[in-house]
Amino acid sequence: MKKLTFIALLAAPFFASAQSSLKPVIAQKADALKDKVITWRRDFHEHPELGNQEVRTAGIVAAHLRSLGIEVQEKVGYTGVVGVLKGGKPGPVVALRADMDGLPVTERGSLPFKSQVTAEFNGQKTGVMHACGHDSHVAILMAVAEILASEKANLAGTVKFIFQPAEEGVYNDKGEMILSGAELMVKEGVLENPKVDVIFGLHIAAGSDNGVLEYKPGATMAAVDQLDIKVKGKQAHGASPWTGIDPIVISSQIVMGLQTIVSRSVNITEDPAIVTVGAIHSGIRQNIIPESSHMIGTIRTFGVEQRQMVHQRIKEIATNIAESGGGKAEVTIGTGYPVTYNNPQLVEKMLPTLQGVNGKDRVRTIAAHTGAEDFSFFQQKIPGFFFFLGARPDNKKADEVAGHHTPDFHLDEGHFQVGVKALSSLVVDYMDMAQPKKKK
Repeated sequence: MKKLTFIALLAAPFFASAQSSLKPVIAQKADALKDKVITWRRDFHEHPELGNQEVRTAGIVAAHLRSLGIEVQEKVGYTGVVGVLKGGKPGPVVALRADMDGLPVTERGSLPFKSQVTAEFNGQKTGVMHACGHDSHVAILMAVAEILASEKANLAGTVKFIFQPAEEGVYNDKGEMILSGAELMVKEGVLENPKVDVIFGLHIAAGSDNGVLEYKPGATMAAVDQLDIKVKGKQAHGASPWTGIDPIVISSQIVMGLQTIVSRSVNITEDPAIVTVGAIHSGIRQNIIPESSHMIGTIRTFGVEQRQMVHQRIKEIATNIAESGGGKAEVTIGTGYPVTYNNPQLVEKMLPTLQGVNGKDRVRTIAAHTGAEDFSFFQQKIPGFFFFLGARPDNKKADEVAGHHTPDFHLDEGHFQVGVKALSSLVVDYMDMAQPKKKK
């Protein structure tokens, strides 16, 4: 049998017969694994690990995959684990991804499985917490692997399970991000041998309705870049500012000038953008005008041309304002994650799968997120579909729950099995869609 290309697959009409006969089995097994998924998640939550330090997590994942008879490769992208499950029939290669790392956040609250882990980050001692839900991603994908491995003989293709480290990035001692787990895994060939045709991933959403699946075709999450501006002035006594060049005043004007990029240069009717200065460091004493100032920040954009334009305007505004004040500005922009872009044709083809799993009224489109995701590095190479699973407690409103990356972050575990069903069903439906249609 000749495998269909992705383009040919997307061009083909979606027939009801493409809904896999394995779906009822998947649903039944996912429900049976509900408590097991919660147990796994709580264990990972209690023992979080920072990016590229996920040794314990990776060990548990690798042992689980091997117990299922899945071929396992460890230490991919430092601590990543990749499992390959070859089905009983030929067909496409479908990848599924879960990120494993925790964050340098000290957890509050009184959960019985609350993290007590501490570590050093950027030279400071900090608590470590799964404050973004990656613990649930790992647990959900472990259950998907268990289900699909049990149906190996009936799979028409190959599944590649990617357990990825360092989605939150790895930083140097200056606080600059130098590494992304997905980017490194791609460079090390995670999408090859066997070559992956398509990739799916999900992210838990603490502020969204419990058990609801959310998605957006096209640009879904922002590209993220790091802003670094060093301003050089001339030191002077604070009582005689006219004898110096004040980098603090210049920096203040630059911060205000940068706000005009979004308000005056960005076409907000097409895509949003964000330029945020997160820190300014300058001076040491109340009556000394310092020689220099240093500011750092974040940039969020949703298109290649927009990204280039925003970068250019930052450089123009900072350097020109500094020169107008008699100083100099050195602008460095570190390139981060690309836009998380859901292939619209793939989304259209696979949407019936999500609706079949969860019901049409519990699958919703959403606006773009200004957060960023290194899942985008996979999507740069192959078509991908990244979606969200709501996990807000039913007794809470959206504005009552703690946000991601905060000490009070909390998930409702009641509908993790929806994620298990969704990822498993996307695999088998995609494989069935790739099979030659029988002539009537």
